[in-house]
Amino acid sequence: MARYTGPKVRISRRLSVNIFENEKGRQALERRPFPPGQHGRTRRRNAGSEYLAQMQEKQKAKYIYGVLEKQFHKTYVEAQRQPGPTGEILLRFLEQRLDNVVYRAGWASSRPQARQFVNHGLIQVDGKRVDIASFRCKKGQVVSLSPKAQKMIVIQHNIDTLDRSLVGWLEAGDGGKAVTVRSLPEREHIDVPVRESLIVELYSK
Repeated sequence: MARYTGPKVRISRRLSVNIFENEKGRQALERRPFPPGQHGRTRRRNAGSEYLAQMQEKQKAKYIYGVLEKQFHKTYVEAQRQPGPTGEILLRFLEQRLDNVVYRAGWASSRPQARQFVNHGLIQVDGKRVDIASFRCKKGQVVSLSPKAQKMIVIQHNIDTLDRSLVGWLEAGDGGKAVTVRSLPEREHIDVPVRESLIVELYSK
């Protein structure tokens, strides 16, 4: 399955956000809070441009949710067909991804790790194994850890140590080993640092 495998710290520094939610990225932003490269400290020639701001917001959303350009654009087109604000619906679709639900449940320390858990078949939806990270969870579905996953030290460590509150559209169950999609995510439940209106503006050109 296609995913970004390039340098992660450079991406975080370029977008001024710890995109991959890792300690290395956090430390890099603290030490060097400016874009990478020889001229990172100096002002960019096109800094402040409308197009640059729009492109950066799209890049943020893509990297945060681990989606490549083709799939991201396909999701946008699908969101555009739905009634309501396209930007909010786009973020809702991305939030409903199975790997993001695993991350939101507190079973993974980052979305890339959550994606790995899904790809390795450690996650079940309504009692059935699902190994597709982009699977879109629907209202009423129950996402749970497989029997094998429940015994894994790394997952138990995440459950015990991660101080991550469960978002309002998910409901915990089975002693923290399952979550139910109680409703579709609303914008106030989505805490990613993305201005979705700029993404819509970019694709509307």
